[in-house]
This record gives sequence, structure tokens and C-alpha cells, in this order.
Amino acid sequence: MEPDSAEETAREGEGCLGDLGQAFSKMVHRLSDREPRRASARGDALKDLGALIDATEWDRLFEGSKMLEILAQVTKALEKYAAPSNEEAGARGGHSEVAGKAEEVGLLYLKLLGKVEAAKKSPLCSTWKADVSHLAGPVYIFAISHSLKQSWTTPRSQEVARKVLTSLLQATECNSVAGFLCGENEEERGRFPVVIGLLKPDLNKESWKNNPAVKHVFSWTLQQITRPWLSQHLERILPPSLLISDDYQTENKVLGVQCLHHIVLNVPAADLLQYNRAQVLYHAIFNHLYISEHCLIQAVLLCLLDLFPILEKSLHWKGEAVRPTTHCDEVLQLILTHMEPEHRLLLRRTYARHLPAFVKRLGILTVRHMKRLERVITGYLEVYDGPEEEARLKILETLKLLMQYTWPRISCRLVILLKALLKLVCDVARDTNLIPEPVKKALLQEATDCLILLDHCSQGQVKGLLARVVLTCTDSTVVNCIRKVQQNPVDASVLGI
Repeated sequence: MEPDSAEETAREGEGCLGDLGQAFSKMVHRLSDREPRRASARGDALKDLGALIDATEWDRLFEGSKMLEILAQVTKALEKYAAPSNEEAGARGGHSEVAGKAEEVGLLYLKLLGKVEAAKKSPLCSTWKADVSHLAGPVYIFAISHSLKQSWTTPRSQEVARKVLTSLLQATECNSVAGFLCGENEEERGRFPVVIGLLKPDLNKESWKNNPAVKHVFSWTLQQITRPWLSQHLERILPPSLLISDDYQTENKVLGVQCLHHIVLNVPAADLLQYNRAQVLYHAIFNHLYISEHCLIQAVLLCLLDLFPILEKSLHWKGEAVRPTTHCDEVLQLILTHMEPEHRLLLRRTYARHLPAFVKRLGILTVRHMKRLERVITGYLEVYDGPEEEARLKILETLKLLMQYTWPRISCRLVILLKALLKLVCDVARDTNLIPEPVKKALLQEATDCLILLDHCSQGQVKGLLARVVLTCTDSTVVNCIRKVQQNPVDASVLGI
């Protein structure tokens, strides 16, 4: 018969070990009841459980492997009880209900971890220390689920969850979350396998959206594990990361790509090339470039730029034939195609932000994309980009790199590039309100540097063309820029000739 009050529950704890285990087992059953009509009964079960933990001495609480197994079931049941469902996370009042549950469960975890702290001071500590990971896994998942700022958390529930995490690290004698997951030293086995094992049932195609906290716990936990520990868990972490990134919601796509990026950065290239994993990653990430969401494009381009060296590790040009096109070529061609007609400022800035890295990556092979790059550069230099002028500054940086790497192909584009740069200088010089003074100086300096480089690429032709402009120009800012170009001697060594 189930206990009806905290006093009866506490009295059950005074019996033999079998009675104690039975009392905790009943608590698991009551907490696991998902019927709406039993919601109040589950709330009562929390109070009874708190009284039972208070009334039981630590030596009886951790006595024997059977009792530890039952306590592991209790911690799992508590974590599931406080976990948000999709309906609760999306409902207007659902998040407050979840936060309330989290506060209650967090306080119970703190009581249980307090018993662990008391047990650590005893000579019998070694008998249960090896098995504490069975209790630690669910407690960790709870703490991460509710300590991060989410729709189902409140400042109070976050505070309680953080206290639980701090107590958990103290109880397991870990200095950090990374130490908890990977082990504090090479001899000690970390608890990440336990955590990922608990998350795995909720990380498959059918169930991963039932609990919206799972993806955040997985992602946050993954970010804590770096080289050399991550590679040994590759088979466990890669499928969930691909699954999350393949979702139709942009938020999940970004989260999944960030997980994949962390894997790319922290798993050796040899492991990623094995079984064609790197190609699988590339195709999964490349497809996201067709989705016009600036936050997703940002995550995708960052990931791809770190993936290129791995994919191209086995490519060796022997010199007797045309160099084969690379994955970097394929991506640059696509983003230039998207950049040309793009009118949304956030996307323009995102594309422009990463364009210099692609030119650096390809070097002289950027000549394959010269025509499209020329159109993108001249088009983007014409458009005001807001007070920070991030896009135009990045486009000027791209142009400087382009001239340094492909200088033999620049002289035939002299007139087009010169007109675009002069127009930019004049527009910026005439601006009185839109562009802050520091940004204006940076734009003029970058444009002047580009004019100087253009003069080097054309063997001094720019100076001759600008000589006529000085005679008719009345704007002192423009004249100062032209004077700097004229006073700079042509130096082929600037271009590495």
C-alpha cells in the first residue's frame, strides 16, 4: 500500500533494507505515472521522497549495489519528471509549470548529493564511489537542461539547477564539467559514455523532438569535449549531430551544424576520412547553402572553411595537368551566385564576412572565379551597408587579397575597378550623417590601399589616370586619397614578384 503522508514514508525508511528499497521503488512508480489525473499524486510523491531521504542515514542509503540501482532509477525518474515536453515548452503557461517542477526536483537532488558528501567522509566511501556515475548521469542531464536559458526555465529554476551542477562536481571530485565528462586524468574514465547512453533513446528520428531539452543538453555537452577524447566517441555523436542538422527548422539546423563543426575541429582528419565520413559531412552541410537564413549561412561557412583542409588532404597536384577543382571552388561558385542578386543586408554581410577566407584558401586559383568576383565586388561597393559598413569593408579586404594573388589578371580590369573605387571614395567623402567618422576613415584607408595595389598591378597606369582627376576635383578628402596614391612608388615586390 502506498504511503499517504511524509510521516508514513519516513517510517518505511526505518525498516530493513528490503523495506527501504521497496519504499524508493514505489516512489519511482508514482513519479513515472504520466496520467493527467495523477499529476497531484506525483507532486505528493516528491514531498514523500524528500522526507524519505531526510529520514534515511547515508550508510543505509548507499548500502549495497541493489540500493544503488534503485537510487539510479529514482534519479532517472526525477529527471524525466522535470523534463519539458514539446507541448509544455510551446504553451504560454507551460514553461512556468516545468520551471516549478525543476525547482522541486533540484532541491531533492541537492538533498541526495548532501548525503553523498556525508558518505565521502566515511572510511566506507570506496564501496560506493565506483558506482556513483549511475546516479551522476541523470543529475547531470537535469542540471544542464534547466541551467541554460530556455523557454521552459526561469531565473529561479536556473539558479537551482546551477547549484545542483556545482554540488554534483563537488560530489564526484571534478574541477570542471570537462573533467566530469572526460576524466580528470588519463587513468580515470569520464562519465560521457553514461550521459550519452542516457540521452541515446531520446536522440533517434522518432523521439528526439518529444523533449526539447535533449538537443540542447547533447549540443552543450558535446562542446565540452575536445581533443583527444572526442574521437573515441565519434560513432555515438555523429548520427545525432547529422539528425539535428537535417531538421526543417532553422534553429535546429544551426544547432546541428555547430555540433558538426565542433566534431570537425576536434576529431583527427584520419578518423574523419575513414569510411568517407568527411564527404558525408560535406554534402550534409553544403545543402544548407541553398537556405537563405543568415544565421545558418554563418554557421555553414565557418564549418566548411575548417572542413576544406581535411577534404583536400589527399589532393596532390603533380604539375603536368590542370589542377582539379576542389570543394572550396564548388562552394565559392555557389555563394558568389547567391551574392550577386542578394538585397538583404544581413545576408550580404554574412557572405562578405567570409569571402576573404575563400580567396586566401584558393590563392592564385581564385582566377577561376574572376568574372563573378568582379561583378560582386563592384556591386557591393556601390551599396551603403549601415553605420558599421561591414560588408563594404570586407569586400575591400577581398579586393586587396584578390589583387595580391591574381595580379597578372588585374590590369585588364583596371578601368572597371578604378571607377568602382573612385565612386566609393567620393560617396564616403560626401557623406555627412550616415557613416560614423571612425568607419569613414577606415573605408577611405582601405579604398586608398586598394588604389595603390591597383597601381602596382598596372605598372603605374593608375597614377596617370588620376592626374586628370586631381585637376578638376574640389573635394579635399578625395584629393588627399589621390595624393597618397600618387606619392606611393610602384613596387613590384609588394605583389611578390
